[in-house]
Parts: sequence; structure tokens; C-alpha cells
Amino acid sequence: MTRSRVMAFVYGIVCYVVFFATFLYAIAFVANIIVPKTIDSGEVIPAREALAVNVVLLLIFALQHSVMARKPFKQWLARWISPSVERSTYVLASSVALALLFWLWRPMPTVVWHIDNTLLANVLLALSLVGWVIVLVSTFLIDHFELFGLHQVANNLAGKAMPEPKFRTPLLYRFVRHPLYFGFIVAFWATPTMTIGHLLFAAGTTAYILIGILLEERDLVSVFGEDYQRYQDRVSMLIPWRKSA
Repeated sequence: MTRSRVMAFVYGIVCYVVFFATFLYAIAFVANIIVPKTIDSGEVIPAREALAVNVVLLLIFALQHSVMARKPFKQWLARWISPSVERSTYVLASSVALALLFWLWRPMPTVVWHIDNTLLANVLLALSLVGWVIVLVSTFLIDHFELFGLHQVANNLAGKAMPEPKFRTPLLYRFVRHPLYFGFIVAFWATPTMTIGHLLFAAGTTAYILIGILLEERDLVSVFGEDYQRYQDRVSMLIPWRKSA
């Protein structure tokens, strides 16, 4: 067991801890609870300035998330770092980009809708939480620890190669091709109070999700070929239980 393998393993653990802390903060940020800086809290600046800042923050996250996920970038990155920590590095960069968004996001407090009924408001908050649960469950269904880089650094520590990817459609993936993204959309839109700032965040991330799916599915077809194409024909992209046209 070499020192570099141990260091790679420790690095992977640190990246995962940063990710999980960011994920938990994201839940509170969107729900406007617990944490000191949320989607609707902080310094209010003129609407045009807030719009510009927030759009730039969304673009930074979207570009980082998409560019680093593409094969050419991964091949370039492999010239500088071990392949075993490539995924962990991607996870760390995504977490940093998201933390930057939380930190610099400017509230746009004009209310689009507000639910006064306490029961209905609580139902929407619960639905948002269900969305986050769907996100987390979806990651475990497809291998949570590989998705966030731990499997790679653990195998590297043990001197084992990563297994070849296998096409599987466990549980939620039998009803919708992207339950993880479906969960995010539910979590972002289900809110008793929708402000302009929250609407911008929800609309921007939803638009990015749709673009990201197109890029991701192109990669999945290149890896799994006809298996994934038949899956596309059989299962809806985002709306559960509704077959694709």
C-alpha cells in the first residue's frame, strides 16, 4: 500500500464530506430554514443587480457541472491527476461552485405566490422534502459511493480496478429515466412562498437539468448502445409512469 494511494483515499473522504455538508445546506437554503443564509435572506440590492449576480452564479455552476462531466475534459484532467480521484475532484469542484452560489446569492423578495393555509403550506414543505429524499435514494440505487468518488478511491487503496459499468434500472429507474433530476425539480418548485429569487433559481436549475439530461443521455447511449436506446423508448425521461412518445 503506497503513500499516494492512502493520500488519494483521504482526499476522496474529504471531498465526500464537503459534498454531503453542501447537500444538507442546499436543503435548508431552498426551504428557508435553519441556516443563516437562505434563498430569500441576505442583503437586498436593486433587482437588476441581483438578477445579474444570480444568473452569473447559476451559469458558473452549470458550466462547471457540464464541462467537467464531459469525456474530453476528463481525458485532459487525467494528464494531471490520478484517474482514481477524478470523480472526487469533480464532486469537490461542484460543491465549491454550489457553496459559492449559496454565499453570494442575492435575494429577490417580491412574492409570486404565498400559501396562507397552514395545512397546504406544510404539505408543500413536506413535498419538497420528499423531493430531496428521492434525490438521495436515487443515488443509492445506482451506487451512491461510486457517484461521489468513494468507490474509486477505495478500490485504488486496495489495488483493485474499477468494474466495467453495467446497465441497470433498479426500482425508481423503471418508472422514470432520471428520478434524481425529478427529485430536484420537486424539491425546488414545491414551496408555500415563491419569490422572484426562488423562481429564478427553480427555473434556472430546471432549464439546466433539461440541457444536462440531453448531454448525459448522449454519453449513456455511447456507453450502453441499444440497451439504453430501448430504455429511452420504454421509459419516460422525467414524468413517472408516462411512457415516452
